[in-house]
Amino acid sequence: MFLPTDARKLLLVLAVSLPALQVHAQQTDVRRYDLYAGFTGFETPELNLAERGFHLQAGESLRTWLSLGFDYSVVSGHNALTPNLLKTSLQQELGLEIEELIAAGLIPPSYQLVVPTNAFSQTFALGPQLTYRHLKPVTLFVRPSLGAIRQTVTPRPADPVATAIVEQLVPAGSKVDWTGFYGFGGGGEWNATRHFGIRLQADLVYWRLFNDLLANGTWTVRYSVGPTFHFGRNIAASPPDSH
Repeated sequence: MFLPTDARKLLLVLAVSLPALQVHAQQTDVRRYDLYAGFTGFETPELNLAERGFHLQAGESLRTWLSLGFDYSVVSGHNALTPNLLKTSLQQELGLEIEELIAAGLIPPSYQLVVPTNAFSQTFALGPQLTYRHLKPVTLFVRPSLGAIRQTVTPRPADPVATAIVEQLVPAGSKVDWTGFYGFGGGGEWNATRHFGIRLQADLVYWRLFNDLLANGTWTVRYSVGPTFHFGRNIAASPPDSH
């Protein structure tokens, strides 16, 4: 690919001047602590599950480029479970039961098992975050996503056959599971003032819940947006002169 001469000159000027611009524009006010709260959403395409709720995050800046934080999310949503999402052994077992009901004339041959389900999820995460502060209006960051999820699912069967199957698989009426998760994420924050910003962030995480029922683990996108509050001393400030 060949660029016009003027374009090559412009790219050369930008390449030479960018480090100087970054030094000039880098942030000189970095507060030690931050607190974030906002809207969050979880998207799990494999289960056709969308959840919405609240996200809380607190962090401490150990260096201008490194921080340690904790976050908590609580979300809820609903989807419709079908046999293809279950373990192979359960699919075969349910398939035989439905075939017997069809053969007995108790349900039509076109019957499809679909179970609407409510989900309530909480996530807890702790870990480091790498921060890029060489753009004064905007802070960028990346991080590993390591934590645990607690999820409660409550099936809402809509017909007698589905009700009987749910009573067989989930006799308590609801089911709770805990598991760890891992992934990666990042985002950016617009620094409105030295103490206030607007943060947008997302993570891609993997977890495997209800492995006694579901065939596979799932990849989930977690995203959130909301205000951030910064407080504490400025760790980017030069130490006082001892002389």
